[in-house]
Amino acid sequence: MTHRREFLKYLAGSPLMAGLGAGWVSDALAQNSIGGGSSTQTATELALSRLPSNASEALDVFDMRAVASKTIPPAHWGYMMSGVDGEETLRANEEAYKQYQLRARRFVDVSKMDHSVELFGTKYSSPIILSAVGGQKAYHPDGELAVARACKARNQVQMLSTTTSNTVEDVTEARGAPVWFQLYTTNHFEFATKLVQRAEHAGSQVVCVTLDRAAGRNMETATRFLRIDNRTCTNCHTATGSDRRGRPMFSDIELDSNDVTSPQYTWDYIKQLRGVTKMKIVIKGLESREDAALAIKYGADGIIVSNHGGRAQETGRGTLEDLVEVVAEVKGRIPVIVDGGVRRGADVLKALALGATAVGIGRPYIWGLGAFGQEGVERVVEMMNAELRLAMGGVGARTIKEISPNNIVRRA
Repeated sequence: MTHRREFLKYLAGSPLMAGLGAGWVSDALAQNSIGGGSSTQTATELALSRLPSNASEALDVFDMRAVASKTIPPAHWGYMMSGVDGEETLRANEEAYKQYQLRARRFVDVSKMDHSVELFGTKYSSPIILSAVGGQKAYHPDGELAVARACKARNQVQMLSTTTSNTVEDVTEARGAPVWFQLYTTNHFEFATKLVQRAEHAGSQVVCVTLDRAAGRNMETATRFLRIDNRTCTNCHTATGSDRRGRPMFSDIELDSNDVTSPQYTWDYIKQLRGVTKMKIVIKGLESREDAALAIKYGADGIIVSNHGGRAQETGRGTLEDLVEVVAEVKGRIPVIVDGGVRRGADVLKALALGATAVGIGRPYIWGLGAFGQEGVERVVEMMNAELRLAMGGVGARTIKEISPNNIVRRA
């Protein structure tokens, strides 16, 4: 509802409406409020309020969000949409992108454009990574398999969560190529060893070690939505939440806790991990220049600037703000990826202009999954890639390598 109202406000103030009578837009704004409005709807309100009936009708990721909010069960929806504490960080992730504007360039031949990238020796169709999201069967019966098939069709990176609801072997088969494996450190290193070696045996060439969940979290929105879900959650979960011990990647691991993260490890963990796998080691969850320097010192192959989609710690900072100092510290020595708050292809360009090598999305493709399964995920990728091409053409960048800080400006 919010993005539709914002669009109407844009129309009301747009010079395109001059001479056409913008009063009907104001009427639509008045009628578009939650819980109120007139029974007489304008054509614009009807057009904006009609939900897509299939994936091809979606025009942006927010259309997918609207459909998914009705198809995903309340407790699962609340868990996916939740941030932590007052959700200031969750909002900051999106708001950070609004602080940058694109600098238009003209008379550049953009008739031929290429937004493909190479990451760790493999070429992908675009710099958009489908980041790890656990338990995707909570959003669609096919779960990670539907996402894998969409990534195969669009040649996108798929990052598979440790807490996947499908095995890494089955997901890799559906993807038709190796997936990146996201690793929670677990309580004992021997458990992590089993996980990474299983993923490596399945073909994974990149392991993304997540560090931003070691201290626990307070997810108020998830708890509120759980209270309004009238299903019997213990049919699927324990009384305290998701039983990760029942997830397929833990089939031969006897966890002594429901928590798969551990607060005990230090930077030596990279060295330990290097001793049990040949995969590229990417550190996920860094937010400062100091930690970026340490990641390089201890031999990381890449960095993901991430705050778990605003679901880890209430820092109040968006990851795009963190990206700037991390990129300045890394100086191009290893790839730097950023996720959190990306909703448009223009957001992807802004992150790349600030020095990111690639950009991860989470909620947008899960909205597509929850709305229309594989077709929904494919449509989300298609829309965001199309938006990225439009943004690139507008700033005169024909390839990803041509994107630079000159393509954006900080809002005054």
